[in-house]
Amino acid sequence: MSFRDDLAAASEWAATYLETVGERPVASVLAPGEVAARLPAAAPERGEPFSAMLADLDEIIVPGLTHWNHPRFLAYFANTGSEPGILAELLVATLNVNAMSWGTSPAATELEQVTLDWLAQLLGLPSGLHGHIEDTASTSTLAALAAARELRPGGAVYASEHAHFSVEKAARILGLEFRAVPVDDDLRMRTDFSLDDATAVVATVGTTSFAAVDPVEVLAERCEAAGVWLHVDAAYAGAAAVCPEFRACLAGVERADSIVVNPHKWLFTPMDCSALWTRRPDMLRAAFAAHGDYLAATDGAIDLRDHGPALGRRFRALKLWFVLRWYGREGLQALIREHIRLAALFEEWVAADPDWEVSAPRQFSLVAFRHRRADNDEIARRATATGSVFVATTKLRGESVLRLAIGNGQTQQADVERAWNVLRECAQ
Repeated sequence: MSFRDDLAAASEWAATYLETVGERPVASVLAPGEVAARLPAAAPERGEPFSAMLADLDEIIVPGLTHWNHPRFLAYFANTGSEPGILAELLVATLNVNAMSWGTSPAATELEQVTLDWLAQLLGLPSGLHGHIEDTASTSTLAALAAARELRPGGAVYASEHAHFSVEKAARILGLEFRAVPVDDDLRMRTDFSLDDATAVVATVGTTSFAAVDPVEVLAERCEAAGVWLHVDAAYAGAAAVCPEFRACLAGVERADSIVVNPHKWLFTPMDCSALWTRRPDMLRAAFAAHGDYLAATDGAIDLRDHGPALGRRFRALKLWFVLRWYGREGLQALIREHIRLAALFEEWVAADPDWEVSAPRQFSLVAFRHRRADNDEIARRATATGSVFVATTKLRGESVLRLAIGNGQTQQADVERAWNVLRECAQ
């Protein structure tokens, strides 16, 4: 078989998968070790045909996957491997460029800068920001806090008690103390804490458990007065700002030192793609710039390797560029508005059922809710075990509550209705 034949087989597999993924169980129910037990203990002596690899993909690997591209994947924050992104990933692997510096592939660097400017405009961010792509928000936050440490070394990182745990992890990696700040009745980070020993404050726009929006404007004013770096983690909810009516969630971000939004969460770009912008690229360069004699800088060009921890860099900008062109502003707005509409509808169903209650104010496309009497962790386990839906739980004031997060581009109202029916059945 030729490469063209194998390429045709792979494209047929991908198209069929996307067409039928909604018919598959969302999450795997295999026990630990089951997949590994079916795989050979060593690599083959002789090469194998691509058809054999596809066969094992179907028979061994896919049954052990959780299908994040499933329309009823409603746990964590849903994402979408959209058609333009999938096609771009093929081309990224084909080109196989390393975008670590301008000189190693000029177009990769310049496309990344232009595409991040496009996205900043779509989100209403201020002009003039330096933008580049990291793999995930965890790395973007690590980069931002490393830059903050250049300004005020040895201090503490403050973030909401509901901030993503990657903030604490980044602080630990950098040798900084992490301090969790209590939240108010609306689950927003309080602002009445001392900044005397602060290196940085991380405000979250769309916390992982409840999608709460911290008071960025107040925090920005305090950080500016104290000379403390403010990083805004808008990995999930920042995407909503593509719609003017939700842009208030980013109020005050123009005064932040850095902000992260993940296109691989709610902007329909395949993993991994995390957009990081900063007003202080000089501090990122101070934290990360390093040169070997074998990789000289180019006069008048930006080497993106100098702005983050990685040297080797995938051509991630290509898939984001494809996605933005494929959907356009109108297409992105339509999907985000529909997801928020579906979340509001689900919230209505929960509120109308006397056995259930909404646990926290709905934000964006995330609903936190609970059954008044049953074990909510057990409901989540049972619902996921049906294969029809994947939901997760979190803790609110010591009690388990369910989360339903809508964000896949293929999710329809029928999928949300089915999830609600399964949850009620599993509560019986």
